[in-house]
Amino acid sequence: MKEDKYALLRIFSPKYRKVSKKQKGLILTEVVGLTGYHRKHARRLLVNPPSRKKFKRYRPSTYLPILPKLKKLWVVSNFACGKILIPAIPEFLESLLRFKEIKVSRLERKMLLKISAATVDRLLKPDRKRLEIKGRSGTKPGTLLKHQIPVRIFTPWDEQTPGFLEIDLVAHCGESLVDTYINTLDAVDISTTWTEKQALMGKSERLTVEAFEKMEKRFPFRTLGIDSDNGSEFINWHFLRLAKRKQITFTRSRAYRKNDQAHVEQKNFSTVRKIIG
Repeated sequence: MKEDKYALLRIFSPKYRKVSKKQKGLILTEVVGLTGYHRKHARRLLVNPPSRKKFKRYRPSTYLPILPKLKKLWVVSNFACGKILIPAIPEFLESLLRFKEIKVSRLERKMLLKISAATVDRLLKPDRKRLEIKGRSGTKPGTLLKHQIPVRIFTPWDEQTPGFLEIDLVAHCGESLVDTYINTLDAVDISTTWTEKQALMGKSERLTVEAFEKMEKRFPFRTLGIDSDNGSEFINWHFLRLAKRKQITFTRSRAYRKNDQAHVEQKNFSTVRKIIG
């Protein structure tokens, strides 16, 4: 019904914009009678008529028949993105076929080896969305020492040398942040991707420093730098004194920029949340 009225307005609009004021009034009266619109609203629509609604033609992907097989390979790859999954498909496929974990026809095998990374991401988008962790953030910004702790992107880091760590705290609080709960202090070395974890009850400044010192001893190299988010468990005098005492370069990420800590965020999912929750 609404589209019919819009079609009518598109018919009257060219003539309405060309005729005299008296004739415009006659056209407007006729349009109001046909559409039931208020005169002011009808006048606005005649001057600027709504465009035709474009219908996007749906064309199903030719790779839909192999979607169940693709999902299995995706799970084996630890839910990797398309660009990482594509080079690994031949090896994963051979292993699954050898152990009779999967059955594919000759055509399905050809399609699995031919599919592009963009198509993989497009087909797996609904399943990837269901895997997204939707929870409360336990990070409370610490503001008192921000001016004394530099932002990492403006500080020189030697990411090729082992010892420069990204650290983060993962909360195991369920659906509520009320009361005390266990947290996991997660750290990953950017050069070697070596990762260590340490559990602590609560997230006080003192306990976070103690947990870091315990975890640091398990790294096979000396800590040269640490990069944290802006949470108050890291941006405090206890952690700053620790960094100065051990001659560690202490930096922080930009506020609300999770990609600044992409390495540890990935480990938070694959080695903490996925296993513990």
